[in-house]
Amino acid sequence: MSEQRVYVDKQSPAAYQALVRTAEAVRATAAEAGLDRVLVELVNLRVSQLNGCAYCLDVHTRAALRAGESGRRLGVLAAWRDTELFTPRERAALALAEATTHPADADAQERAYGEARAVFGEDELSAVIWVAITINAFNRVSILSKHPVRETPARP
Repeated sequence: MSEQRVYVDKQSPAAYQALVRTAEAVRATAAEAGLDRVLVELVNLRVSQLNGCAYCLDVHTRAALRAGESGRRLGVLAAWRDTELFTPRERAALALAEATTHPADADAQERAYGEARAVFGEDELSAVIWVAITINAFNRVSILSKHPVRETPARP
């Protein structure tokens, strides 16, 4: 029998609000650095795929579509290395997001950082890392709370 999970965001609202404020600061940092909203959402989605966070995948798929991302690219995001659909900047950001999510692989981390350093300025590089760090934190909140993904009622 599965027992009801504590929604840690609701149980500890001050801590969750601090995380929300961090996300707002990271969003502003990314925008100030000149990162395209689609690239930010690709990072959010790839990290959420790696972590298996259904709730964040749902939220950020909708956000990516609103930002102008195509369904085709979203459909192959998990296999981004095997397509030509992503730009060098997007590829570098995705590799860096993966290295941020799985930092134990030091060789992969060094390669990803080097590739990102070659296409991003310091502000952009820092922003990509912060986006990945922040979505990793939200993934953990949603996964451990077991936030549900529910069908939304159709609008009349």
